Amino acid sequence: MRYGSKEAENVVTTAISPAQASSDTAGIALRISNLSKSFGGLQAIQDITLDLHTGIITSLVGPNGAGKTTLFNTITGHIKPDTGTVQFEGRSLVGLPPWKIARMGVMRTFQDLRLFMHMSVEDNVLAAMEPRSWFWQPAGRQANNARRERTAAILKETGLSAKSGSLAGSLSYAERKFLSLARIMATDARLWLLDEPAAGLDPPSYELFQDLLRNQVQRGISVCIIEHNLDIITAISDRIAFLDQGRVIAEGEPSKILEDPKLIEIYFGGGQA
Repeated sequence: MRYGSKEAENVVTTAISPAQASSDTAGIALRISNLSKSFGGLQAIQDITLDLHTGIITSLVGPNGAGKTTLFNTITGHIKPDTGTVQFEGRSLVGLPPWKIARMGVMRTFQDLRLFMHMSVEDNVLAAMEPRSWFWQPAGRQANNARRERTAAILKETGLSAKSGSLAGSLSYAERKFLSLARIMATDARLWLLDEPAAGLDPPSYELFQDLLRNQVQRGISVCIIEHNLDIITAISDRIAFLDQGRVIAEGEPSKILEDPKLIEIYFGGGQA
């Protein structure tokens, strides 16, 4: 079953429409309104309206080709939308370059991680911090020491303390995943966009990952995850947005979304888009 069928149309009624969305942005980290992007004749995302709420974990789910990664790329400025708006804490992101969006507090991971493989783990994290002053400037040495102390605390929280001096390229796949998260933590980003962050993690690493995310959320960080493993989605999600063929066709609590037989049929029965 694909979007546009009679059954899928019935699912759409569970989604939050723009008319239902409140104009009050209190408690909303990111507001997406009527966002669309096409590539030639392919409509990658279509009229997406979605709020990412402050201090919770929202998962984007749906079959392959549903538009999840395109949505991330559009939020972070890697792709400019054809129509629609994206606002982070009330400020528009559309048209801004990725580096400026990152400085505003929106950071993402990629499936290929994009680490500095020939740098140490510690230097990877330090490189993500924007120095307030250089060591030769007044208070520069003190600021540098503070950055190193904070890096040590981040590496401890991500389970990488023992690997501080190791090259990033020597880490296991799971350790590289945590280094990617450590780099986001170092930026003080308030919104994390994570592309399959738990893929390939062994059970102990997954437990650490889950604890790490929950600790960040308790500190007020907002997290949005692209994930395909329904067990992981069930365990970590506070809300779910279900995408199919570039549209958000359902949004709500995990129990309501993942127990809907129509959505599950779309998820498992949908082919590549």
